[in-house]
Amino acid sequence: MVTTSQIVSFLLVALLITATPGPDNLMVLSVGMSKGRRQGIAFGLGCALGCLSHTLLAVVGVSAIVAASPVAFTLLKWTGGAYLVWLGIQALRSRGGSAVGPAAAGPASLRSLFVKGLVANAINPKVVLFFLSFLPQFVVASQGHVEWQLGVLGLVFTAQAAVLFGLLGFFAGAVGAWLTRRPRAGLWLDRLAGAVFVGIGLRMIVSR
Repeated sequence: MVTTSQIVSFLLVALLITATPGPDNLMVLSVGMSKGRRQGIAFGLGCALGCLSHTLLAVVGVSAIVAASPVAFTLLKWTGGAYLVWLGIQALRSRGGSAVGPAAAGPASLRSLFVKGLVANAINPKVVLFFLSFLPQFVVASQGHVEWQLGVLGLVFTAQAAVLFGLLGFFAGAVGAWLTRRPRAGLWLDRLAGAVFVGIGLRMIVSR
């Protein structure tokens, strides 16, 4: 079982960690400003729901294997970094499609951004290791059902991340909607988003 005090203490720490500026926040902000409000929310929700994969890994113990294997960690790190670099290159090559309109806000575009956020988070090895080291700190072994406790805590983390990232995407999109009425501003915002993606991806590849 998971107690109320257990969830409250975990939630407070999770909110603090999620609100602290980091790669996920910057990516959601960049997408929201360069693409629009709904696009920022879609990407943010994708990033948040990507935490479900890490929760599953923590529950079944695969994360422990990744943490114990330098080769597996390195391969996963390079894969995640290469994907982010690829996303950044696509943004850098764009012609400034950051205006908010029917075409930009269509279902396919939102779905694509949601999937990109989901994948970008799910293949991030730093998040794998974060869940492996963070979640167990709030598990009380004497209460039993450790897997259930890990699962509940992972869902709580995912839920609060979805709320915070959604709000970030919403307000970033409002700023982007005002700025991208100017084609030149939209073009440079795409360049900014691309640079952020490439920078984060390269940092992930070369960091230890």
